[in-house]
Amino acid sequence: MKQIILSFLLLTTLLLSGQNNIYSKTFGESKDKAIIFIHGGPSGNSTLFEYTTAKTIAEKGFYVIVYDRRGEGRSIDSSAKLTYQEYFDDLNNLYKTYDIEKANIIGHSFGGLIATLFSEKYSQKVESLILAGALFSQQETYDHILKSVSKICISKDDALTLNKIKEIKSLDKNSAEYRKSCFELASESNYFKMPKPTTESEILRQAYENNILDKNIRNQIAPMIFYKNESLKNIDVKSNLRKLKKQLKVYAIYGKEDKIFNESHLKEMRKIVGKNQFVLIDNCSHYLFVDQQEIFINSLVNWLKK
Repeated sequence: MKQIILSFLLLTTLLLSGQNNIYSKTFGESKDKAIIFIHGGPSGNSTLFEYTTAKTIAEKGFYVIVYDRRGEGRSIDSSAKLTYQEYFDDLNNLYKTYDIEKANIIGHSFGGLIATLFSEKYSQKVESLILAGALFSQQETYDHILKSVSKICISKDDALTLNKIKEIKSLDKNSAEYRKSCFELASESNYFKMPKPTTESEILRQAYENNILDKNIRNQIAPMIFYKNESLKNIDVKSNLRKLKKQLKVYAIYGKEDKIFNESHLKEMRKIVGKNQFVLIDNCSHYLFVDQQEIFINSLVNWLKK
């Protein structure tokens, strides 16, 4: 009996993991519309979305799939190359593992770049693309971070950080060090934080902290591996999105206080996807599915249940 139980647990783990040691998990009924969530990074994981949001979306009548990319999070693989093609291969394996023909793809942060390029290459597999706080012009984002933080430092007479910004600007813009330095600068300036946390968002974050334990695994060298192996290091996908609009439904949802984007960036995204396919949420930063979960989920339902 013990052997049978162990065999069942192993089978369950394999089903959850799919191929190539990819961690994945589903919520909801397989008969419902599929949603695949692609997390940020490189070096991220899907734990925040998985533990706060996936089940709630599934309860609205969706089949939600979360996973950690190969070599990131719980999908530990020291041989992972972390290239876009490897990301695509693993996504295609998820489709096979869960017997999905088409899915709605949510791309968060860096995951938005992956989602856009995958949707372009495999448009027949994508019902709709949802960009959630997604990067779409990496250099424009980096330029904005450096320029806006510089203004703050000048107003505060912060010579130390201004010198740091000067050093960052001297780095190779196609390097992992440049990317890391820009986002560290944004993080130190609280660019990713919700300005006025609500009771609901605080409850979600506390529940996440209570449940995550040792699951929030981050491969700190993932960005270096990506920048070593991938030729598309610093990209702009605005033209890709304009073309995609002619093939499938493209939606975008952003936090108004997500400070890694400036107002002109968000206006341009709104123009690309269209007024009715764009939502800008007040009192919301980068992790919008936690900051303003109800608005985030209602927007998805309104779009995908049409």
